[in-house]
Amino acid sequence: MIAPMLAGNVLGGDTANFVIAEWRDAGGSPNEKLLIAPLHVHRSDDEAWYVLEGTLMFEIDGDEVEARAGSAVLAPAGASHTYWNPSAEPARYVIIMTPRIHQLIKAIHAMPVRSQEALAGVFEAHDSILLPDRR
Repeated sequence: MIAPMLAGNVLGGDTANFVIAEWRDAGGSPNEKLLIAPLHVHRSDDEAWYVLEGTLMFEIDGDEVEARAGSAVLAPAGASHTYWNPSAEPARYVIIMTPRIHQLIKAIHAMPVRSQEALAGVFEAHDSILLPDRR
């Protein structure tokens, strides 16, 4: 048996204990934080990333962390966090999350309109809090 490629797919699902996905970011701006996810808190769920290529920047409970290829970052339950690609170069990374976080991400991507009020409601429905944008 040969395991399928992870890129573009997820491993695990709504009935698993965790979900793993490989994602990419095409590149950001060194002069502006183009957030991949808004600043938020998961009340009950940990979330982690492993950078395969490029660099990601994280803000976790107000501290900025640079994660280059080969680095891993953990946002424990209750920690405010966001992340972005600080370079014009692409980044490729693995995200490890709970099924509830995966369901949250799917719900966000399915939203026809992403107003702050609507986003806040989706976060709340998934035991998470959308925090105000401080930029």
